[in-house]
Amino acid sequence: MRKQFLFLVLITVIIFSACKKSTDVLETNTVSEYYPLQIGKYVTYNLDSTIFINFGTKDTVVSYQVKLQVDGELTDNLGRPAYRITRYIRKTAANPWNADNTFMAVPTDFAMEFIENNMRYLKLKGPLRDGYTWKGNSYIDTYSIGSAVKYLDDWDYTYDSVNAPISFGAFTLDSTLKVNQRDEIIGNPTDPTSYHEINFGAEKYAKGVGLIYRNFLHIEYQPPRPGVGAYRQGYGVRMTMIDHN
Repeated sequence: MRKQFLFLVLITVIIFSACKKSTDVLETNTVSEYYPLQIGKYVTYNLDSTIFINFGTKDTVVSYQVKLQVDGELTDNLGRPAYRITRYIRKTAANPWNADNTFMAVPTDFAMEFIENNMRYLKLKGPLRDGYTWKGNSYIDTYSIGSAVKYLDDWDYTYDSVNAPISFGAFTLDSTLKVNQRDEIIGNPTDPTSYHEINFGAEKYAKGVGLIYRNFLHIEYQPPRPGVGAYRQGYGVRMTMIDHN
């Protein structure tokens, strides 16, 4: 009986050690490895932008190429080291690049913050492991009466497929992760007489590269009422990496 007990203890220790070693391997990867910030670093994307036209009665997709390039060091409003990221845009590869916006990335010990249009997103956060969840939009004003982005409230960002190798277009990437941000439907989209809302967000990052894919969609449908026809408002963004250095 004693030998059997010792054998069971030994097996338990071996299994626990193996599991701990596996977890430790994943968690040795750092946030900064999936969002490298060196001056001159860039990633180029195909961008498909969904917009609503004809007073919200029709949707259309407009396509561009965009390049996000780290081009300077600075400090944020809290005095922390940060990086300026310039976005360049062109219609096709035959056109010249034109700078059209700037963003800010703030790396911390365990997270990566990204400031876009004065909104601070917590894009990545340690530890990097499947199922880990955090409030990625917690720094954004989604609660005041005048907020125009209430739909961003209380989003749970969750890691999926951490450290997964994938083939992505022409690229073979050894280590990637996915951040599921939102997959929400409010109301009944099949009922043209009632309000509904769709919110979706997901991003993928590759080690040593940064953001390789983004899919975001926000749609609000307003049903018809006396004197006013039905219409939709919102926007969508799909970015797919085509080049990087």
